Amino acid sequence: MSSHPDQGHRRTGRRPGESSTREAILASARRRFAEHGYARAGLRDIAADAGVDQKLIAHFFGSKQTLFVMAIGLPVNPVDVLTGVLEGGDEEVITERLAAVLTGILEQPELVQRMAALIRAAATESQVAAMLRDFFPGELLKAVRGQLGPGDRPLRLNLFGSQIVGLVMVREVIGIEPVASKSAKPIAAAVAPTLARYLVGPLSADER
Repeated sequence: MSSHPDQGHRRTGRRPGESSTREAILASARRRFAEHGYARAGLRDIAADAGVDQKLIAHFFGSKQTLFVMAIGLPVNPVDVLTGVLEGGDEEVITERLAAVLTGILEQPELVQRMAALIRAAATESQVAAMLRDFFPGELLKAVRGQLGPGDRPLRLNLFGSQIVGLVMVREVIGIEPVASKSAKPIAAAVAPTLARYLVGPLSADER
């Protein structure tokens, strides 16, 4: 019997080099997105800059959208979140879904901290702000346009985003009480109806 603990057992975990390849792709993506914006940053160019085959981007990240989300540090993919929230529901159902999703996010401090870090970066670094403007509402709007309420759909997404940014600013960045320390569920329940109205409800008294 061999005394070597690894002999006869299959090794698990990442293959050597996978981590460095993934990081090289992310670094290249950050540069390309910063210099050219989301729409004009090509996957072929990102792969070439990283010195890898373009197929590896799909292997590690699946899509350009996911690559962007991970490159800029968003803790969740807003396209995935919103398409799930909006699918096949009226305003009441969407409100309930938003409350559940927002509660789940607020109950994970590391997610809120990552969102806060991105907001801080966007406020002080023009390249980060430009990347976000290129993605929101552009890419997000393409994904959920058909599920939004009538009228000015870019405005709807802008208002939705402003509510999320404001909440993170008050709760995590500035720390204004009692929002900063109040538990996640009542905060989410209070904010969710407004978020749902921005997405699918009337935007003004004239539309009621």
